[in-house]
Amino acid sequence: MIIAFFVIVLLLAGAPAYAQGLTAAQVPSNLSEVRIDQKLDSQVPLDLQFTDETGKVVRLGDFFGRKPVVLSLVYYECPMLCTLILNGMLGSFKALSFDVGEEFEVVTVSFNPKETPSLASAKKKQYLGRYNRPEAEKGWHFLTGKEDQIARLADAVGFRYTYDPKTEQYAHASGIMVLTPKGHVARYFYGIEYAPRDMRLGLIEASANKIGSPVDQILLYCFHYDPLTGKYGMVIRNVLRLAGLATVLLLGGFITLMLARDRAKKKLESQMKTV
Repeated sequence: MIIAFFVIVLLLAGAPAYAQGLTAAQVPSNLSEVRIDQKLDSQVPLDLQFTDETGKVVRLGDFFGRKPVVLSLVYYECPMLCTLILNGMLGSFKALSFDVGEEFEVVTVSFNPKETPSLASAKKKQYLGRYNRPEAEKGWHFLTGKEDQIARLADAVGFRYTYDPKTEQYAHASGIMVLTPKGHVARYFYGIEYAPRDMRLGLIEASANKIGSPVDQILLYCFHYDPLTGKYGMVIRNVLRLAGLATVLLLGGFITLMLARDRAKKKLESQMKTV
Protein backbone atom coordinates (compact mmCIF):
# COMPACT_ATOMS: atom_id res chain seq x y z
CA MET A 1 0.00 0.00 0.00
CA ILE A 2 2.70 2.48 1.01
CA ILE A 3 4.85 1.60 -2.02
CA ALA A 4 1.93 2.10 -4.40
CA PHE A 5 1.18 5.43 -2.74
CA PHE A 6 4.70 6.72 -3.34
CA VAL A 7 4.77 5.43 -6.91
CA ILE A 8 1.72 7.58 -7.66
CA VAL A 9 3.35 10.59 -5.99
CA LEU A 10 6.53 10.07 -7.98
CA LEU A 11 4.61 9.91 -11.23
CA LEU A 12 2.74 13.08 -10.40
CA ALA A 13 5.73 15.02 -9.17
CA GLY A 14 8.47 13.79 -11.46
CA ALA A 15 6.66 14.35 -14.74
CA PRO A 16 4.90 17.75 -14.72
CA ALA A 17 3.52 17.44 -18.23
CA TYR A 18 1.99 14.06 -17.43
CA ALA A 19 0.48 15.32 -14.21
CA GLN A 20 -1.13 18.26 -15.95
CA GLY A 21 -2.79 15.90 -18.40
CA LEU A 22 -4.61 13.88 -15.73
CA THR A 23 -8.25 14.61 -15.06
CA ALA A 24 -9.54 15.30 -11.57
CA ALA A 25 -11.22 11.88 -11.54
CA GLN A 26 -7.91 10.13 -12.26
CA VAL A 27 -6.01 11.73 -9.40
CA PRO A 28 -6.67 10.42 -5.85
CA SER A 29 -8.36 13.14 -3.80
CA ASN A 30 -5.57 13.31 -1.23
CA LEU A 31 -2.99 13.82 -3.99
CA SER A 32 -4.82 16.44 -6.04
CA GLU A 33 -2.85 19.25 -4.40
CA VAL A 34 0.55 17.54 -4.64
CA ARG A 35 2.61 19.34 -7.27
CA ILE A 36 5.19 22.00 -7.93
CA ASP A 37 3.83 25.28 -9.27
CA GLN A 38 6.58 27.12 -11.06
CA LYS A 39 7.20 30.58 -9.67
CA LEU A 40 10.26 31.63 -11.63
CA ASP A 41 11.81 34.84 -10.32
CA SER A 42 9.68 34.66 -7.17
CA GLN A 43 11.39 36.13 -4.10
CA VAL A 44 11.62 33.78 -1.13
CA PRO A 45 11.09 35.51 2.24
CA LEU A 46 14.60 35.92 3.61
CA ASP A 47 13.27 36.91 7.04
CA LEU A 48 11.96 33.40 7.73
CA GLN A 49 13.37 31.76 10.85
CA PHE A 50 14.45 28.14 11.11
CA THR A 51 16.61 26.02 13.38
CA ASP A 52 19.81 24.54 11.99
CA GLU A 53 21.30 21.13 12.68
CA THR A 54 23.11 22.45 15.78
CA GLY A 55 19.92 23.82 17.37
CA LYS A 56 20.74 27.43 16.53
CA VAL A 57 17.96 29.73 15.32
CA VAL A 58 18.87 31.15 11.91
CA ARG A 59 17.36 33.42 9.28
CA LEU A 60 16.89 32.06 5.78
CA GLY A 61 18.71 35.16 4.56
CA ASP A 62 21.84 34.00 6.40
CA PHE A 63 22.48 31.58 3.53
CA PHE A 64 22.04 34.12 0.74
CA GLY A 65 23.95 37.14 -0.46
CA ARG A 66 27.04 35.98 -2.34
CA LYS A 67 26.37 32.60 -3.94
CA PRO A 68 23.54 30.76 -5.71
CA VAL A 69 21.59 28.37 -3.50
CA VAL A 70 20.18 24.90 -4.20
CA LEU A 71 16.99 24.52 -2.16
CA SER A 72 15.33 21.20 -1.36
CA LEU A 73 12.17 20.63 0.66
CA VAL A 74 12.07 17.15 2.20
CA TYR A 75 11.49 15.57 5.59
CA TYR A 76 14.11 13.55 7.35
CA GLU A 77 12.01 10.54 8.38
CA CYS A 78 10.52 10.11 4.92
CA PRO A 79 10.75 6.38 4.12
CA MET A 80 11.36 6.66 0.40
CA LEU A 81 11.04 9.70 -1.86
CA CYS A 82 13.06 12.22 0.17
CA THR A 83 16.01 9.85 0.33
CA LEU A 84 15.87 9.48 -3.45
CA ILE A 85 15.84 13.27 -3.84
CA LEU A 86 18.80 13.74 -1.51
CA ASN A 87 20.67 10.91 -3.21
CA GLY A 88 20.01 12.52 -6.57
CA MET A 89 21.36 15.84 -5.31
CA LEU A 90 24.44 14.14 -3.87
CA GLY A 91 25.16 12.32 -7.12
CA SER A 92 24.91 15.55 -9.09
CA PHE A 93 27.09 17.48 -6.62
CA LYS A 94 29.80 14.81 -6.65
CA ALA A 95 29.99 14.99 -10.44
CA LEU A 96 30.50 18.77 -10.40
CA SER A 97 33.87 20.48 -10.20
CA PHE A 98 32.05 23.18 -8.21
CA ASP A 99 32.19 22.62 -4.45
CA VAL A 100 29.32 23.01 -1.98
CA GLY A 101 30.37 25.85 0.29
CA GLU A 102 32.67 27.41 -2.29
CA GLU A 103 30.75 28.12 -5.50
CA PHE A 104 27.25 27.53 -4.12
CA GLU A 105 25.22 26.87 -0.96
CA VAL A 106 22.71 24.10 -0.32
CA VAL A 107 19.71 24.56 1.98
CA THR A 108 17.65 21.50 2.84
CA VAL A 109 14.49 22.25 4.84
CA SER A 110 12.19 19.74 6.53
CA PHE A 111 8.55 20.53 5.90
CA ASN A 112 7.48 18.36 8.84
CA PRO A 113 7.26 20.81 11.78
CA LYS A 114 7.57 17.95 14.28
CA GLU A 115 11.07 17.04 13.20
CA THR A 116 14.00 18.07 15.39
CA PRO A 117 17.54 19.41 14.94
CA SER A 118 18.91 16.03 16.01
CA LEU A 119 17.30 14.44 12.95
CA ALA A 120 18.72 17.21 10.79
CA SER A 121 22.17 16.69 12.34
CA ALA A 122 22.10 12.96 11.64
CA LYS A 123 21.05 13.57 8.04
CA LYS A 124 23.80 16.16 7.54
CA LYS A 125 26.44 13.83 8.96
CA GLN A 126 25.28 11.06 6.62
CA TYR A 127 25.38 13.13 3.43
CA LEU A 128 28.52 15.12 4.21
CA GLY A 129 30.30 11.84 4.89
CA ARG A 130 29.31 10.57 1.46
CA TYR A 131 30.10 13.87 -0.28
CA ASN A 132 33.52 13.99 1.39
CA ARG A 133 34.56 17.54 0.53
CA PRO A 134 35.71 19.70 3.45
CA GLU A 135 34.00 22.97 2.49
CA ALA A 136 30.57 21.32 2.53
CA GLU A 137 30.44 21.46 6.34
CA LYS A 138 29.79 25.19 6.16
CA GLY A 139 27.89 25.07 2.87
CA TRP A 140 25.16 22.41 3.19
CA HIS A 141 22.56 23.37 5.78
CA PHE A 142 19.87 21.06 7.17
CA LEU A 143 17.03 23.00 8.77
CA THR A 144 13.84 22.40 10.74
CA GLY A 145 11.17 24.95 11.54
CA LYS A 146 7.72 25.95 12.67
CA GLU A 147 4.71 25.25 10.51
CA ASP A 148 3.97 28.88 9.57
CA GLN A 149 7.58 29.51 8.45
CA ILE A 150 7.66 26.29 6.43
CA ALA A 151 4.35 27.14 4.79
CA ARG A 152 5.56 30.57 3.70
CA LEU A 153 8.69 29.13 2.14
CA ALA A 154 6.82 26.32 0.39
CA ASP A 155 4.28 28.79 -0.98
CA ALA A 156 7.00 31.12 -2.26
CA VAL A 157 8.54 28.37 -4.40
CA GLY A 158 5.25 26.67 -5.34
CA PHE A 159 5.92 23.46 -3.43
CA ARG A 160 2.57 21.73 -2.66
CA TYR A 161 2.35 18.81 -0.26
CA THR A 162 -0.19 17.15 2.00
CA TYR A 163 -0.34 14.72 4.90
CA ASP A 164 -1.95 11.35 4.24
CA PRO A 165 -3.46 9.90 7.47
CA LYS A 166 -3.86 6.43 5.95
CA THR A 167 -0.14 5.96 5.41
CA GLU A 168 0.86 8.44 8.11
CA GLN A 169 3.25 9.99 5.62
CA TYR A 170 3.48 13.21 3.65
CA ALA A 171 2.67 13.18 -0.04
CA HIS A 172 4.92 15.62 -1.83
CA ALA A 173 6.49 16.49 -5.14
CA SER A 174 9.99 15.42 -6.18
CA GLY A 175 12.10 18.29 -7.30
CA ILE A 176 14.59 20.93 -6.24
CA MET A 177 15.12 24.61 -6.97
CA VAL A 178 18.12 26.79 -7.77
CA LEU A 179 17.91 30.33 -6.38
CA THR A 180 19.95 33.45 -7.06
CA PRO A 181 22.16 34.99 -4.36
CA LYS A 182 19.35 37.47 -3.69
CA GLY A 183 16.79 34.70 -3.16
CA HIS A 184 14.92 34.69 -6.45
CA VAL A 185 13.80 31.36 -7.90
CA ALA A 186 15.90 30.78 -11.02
CA ARG A 187 15.44 27.11 -12.00
CA TYR A 188 13.39 24.02 -11.17
CA PHE A 189 14.76 20.52 -11.63
CA TYR A 190 12.20 17.73 -11.40
CA GLY A 191 12.34 14.08 -10.47
CA ILE A 192 14.95 12.28 -8.37
CA GLU A 193 17.99 12.54 -10.66
CA TYR A 194 19.53 15.86 -11.66
CA ALA A 195 21.90 15.90 -14.61
CA PRO A 196 25.25 17.42 -13.58
CA ARG A 197 25.31 19.46 -16.80
CA ASP A 198 21.90 20.96 -16.02
CA MET A 199 22.91 21.62 -12.41
CA ARG A 200 26.11 23.34 -13.49
CA LEU A 201 24.41 25.53 -16.10
CA GLY A 202 21.61 26.38 -13.65
CA LEU A 203 24.11 27.48 -10.99
CA ILE A 204 26.08 29.54 -13.50
CA GLU A 205 22.97 31.35 -14.71
CA ALA A 206 21.70 31.89 -11.16
CA SER A 207 25.06 33.41 -10.23
CA ALA A 208 24.80 35.83 -13.18
CA ASN A 209 27.86 34.13 -14.73
CA LYS A 210 30.08 34.86 -11.72
CA ILE A 211 31.15 31.23 -11.62
CA GLY A 212 32.10 28.89 -14.45
CA SER A 213 34.55 29.00 -17.36
CA PRO A 214 34.58 30.33 -20.95
CA VAL A 215 33.57 26.85 -22.08
CA ASP A 216 30.46 27.12 -19.89
CA GLN A 217 29.51 30.34 -21.69
CA ILE A 218 29.61 28.46 -24.98
CA LEU A 219 27.43 25.72 -23.49
CA LEU A 220 24.94 28.30 -22.25
CA TYR A 221 24.79 29.70 -25.77
CA CYS A 222 24.06 26.24 -27.17
CA PHE A 223 21.72 24.99 -24.42
CA HIS A 224 18.52 26.65 -23.25
CA TYR A 225 16.49 25.98 -20.10
CA ASP A 226 13.00 24.61 -20.76
CA PRO A 227 10.68 25.47 -17.83
CA LEU A 228 8.20 22.74 -18.82
CA THR A 229 10.68 19.88 -18.51
CA GLY A 230 13.06 21.48 -16.02
CA LYS A 231 16.00 20.57 -18.26
CA TYR A 232 18.45 22.21 -20.63
CA GLY A 233 17.97 21.39 -24.30
CA MET A 234 20.15 22.09 -27.31
CA VAL A 235 19.36 25.19 -29.35
CA ILE A 236 20.01 23.96 -32.89
CA ARG A 237 20.06 27.45 -34.39
CA ASN A 238 22.82 28.59 -32.04
CA VAL A 239 24.79 25.39 -32.56
CA LEU A 240 24.63 25.92 -36.33
CA ARG A 241 25.78 29.51 -35.89
CA LEU A 242 28.77 28.41 -33.85
CA ALA A 243 29.54 25.65 -36.34
CA GLY A 244 29.38 28.18 -39.16
CA LEU A 245 31.64 30.58 -37.29
CA ALA A 246 34.11 27.79 -36.53
CA THR A 247 34.14 26.80 -40.21
CA VAL A 248 34.84 30.39 -41.30
CA LEU A 249 37.64 30.70 -38.75
CA LEU A 250 39.21 27.41 -39.83
CA LEU A 251 39.03 28.36 -43.52
CA GLY A 252 40.41 31.81 -42.73
CA GLY A 253 43.26 30.30 -40.75
CA PHE A 254 44.02 27.81 -43.53
CA ILE A 255 44.05 30.51 -46.21
CA THR A 256 46.27 32.74 -44.04
CA LEU A 257 48.69 29.87 -43.51
CA MET A 258 48.83 29.06 -47.21
CA LEU A 259 49.45 32.72 -48.12
CA ALA A 260 52.21 32.94 -45.52
CA ARG A 261 53.85 29.79 -46.91
CA ASP A 262 53.59 31.16 -50.45
CA ARG A 263 55.21 34.46 -49.44
CA ALA A 264 57.98 32.63 -47.59
CA LYS A 265 58.62 30.42 -50.62
CA LYS A 266 58.79 33.40 -52.99
CA LYS A 267 61.12 35.21 -50.63
CA LEU A 268 63.42 32.20 -50.41
CA GLU A 269 63.46 31.83 -54.20
CA SER A 270 64.25 35.51 -54.58
CA GLN A 271 67.17 35.23 -52.15
CA MET A 272 68.54 32.18 -53.99
CA LYS A 273 68.44 34.03 -57.32
CA THR A 274 70.31 36.91 -55.79
CA VAL A 275 73.02 34.57 -54.58
